[in-house]
Amino acid sequence: MFDFSLFTNWIHNLLSSFMPEWLTVTTECVLIGVALLLTYSLLALFYIYFERKICAAFQCRLGPNRVGPMGLLQSFADMFKMLIKELISLNHTDKFLFALAPYLVILASMLAFAVLPWGNGLQIIDFNIGIFFLIAVSSIGVLGILLAGWSSNNKFTLIGALRSGAQMVSYELSIGLSVLTMVVFAGSMSVGDIVEAQNNLWFIFSGHIPAIIAFIIYLIAGTAETNRGPFDLPEAESELTAGYHTEYSGIHFGFFYLAEYLNLFIVSGVATLLFFGGWMPLHFPGWDGFNAIMDYIPGVVWFIGKAIAISFIIIWFKWTFPRLRIDQMLSLEWKYLLPINLFNLVLMVLIVVYGIHL
Repeated sequence: MFDFSLFTNWIHNLLSSFMPEWLTVTTECVLIGVALLLTYSLLALFYIYFERKICAAFQCRLGPNRVGPMGLLQSFADMFKMLIKELISLNHTDKFLFALAPYLVILASMLAFAVLPWGNGLQIIDFNIGIFFLIAVSSIGVLGILLAGWSSNNKFTLIGALRSGAQMVSYELSIGLSVLTMVVFAGSMSVGDIVEAQNNLWFIFSGHIPAIIAFIIYLIAGTAETNRGPFDLPEAESELTAGYHTEYSGIHFGFFYLAEYLNLFIVSGVATLLFFGGWMPLHFPGWDGFNAIMDYIPGVVWFIGKAIAISFIIIWFKWTFPRLRIDQMLSLEWKYLLPINLFNLVLMVLIVVYGIHL
């Protein structure tokens, strides 16, 4: 597998050859920020098109097919339209918090986005508490949603924000316990160490039944955490017109729209990291010839391919199951997922302590 750290070290040495250390670090931070924003934007545009096509297939339609070949440029057209839309100023709102809210939502998704391992040596942040950092920064998003609903001075946005807050805080417990179950199995909170530990076999195969249970619960809780159907009560159009971002327009609405799709990728990327080896190819112990062939596929392709496959499952949920009521949604978490997750965590601890794993 190609090690991208060779390329990044070459860039660092090149810049250091004619710049002082502080300017080199600043330039590298700017380059990383630009690359992050570009990847962020392109992924969001891809996911918008991707979901529209999947939705159309489920409903026996064609989906976007007018702008560009096979409708490939439809997402770009929508993006430009949103960029030139007017930012409408509302009366009787908390203008500072109203403007701050979409930036908090974007900030949370971008910080979580930076932790994902795209390839061997291709990762922005990797330190010994990477998983803890990921869980911490991903929790910032709910603050932006609550601020958006409250500062808009609209009863529909406030109800949507309260629903979203209750939903996201509740399902964060199941996500955290599922992640903790795999951290116990990996024995490390470093993202790099977790990926390296899956060199011979992905955790979904080597982690026995607790890994499968953790993955299923993570998938359900991750769908709820991103406010996607059937857990899209905070944005229920038939009840709340659009939920917590009803009063937003232009690029501010676009931030919420982008964050929803990027959170879908982040949830899928974290599932890929914890259960399917991240950028690590599919390896089986003893299958040297098969493993050598798999190594020819770049790690970036492995990571993006796995994340898109998991995203497809989450999108499949949305266009298959009816929307849940608020009491059903909270009962599912507190009465079923949370107890199962706690039992599953104890089971994983016993498996690790007694060495009952591959």
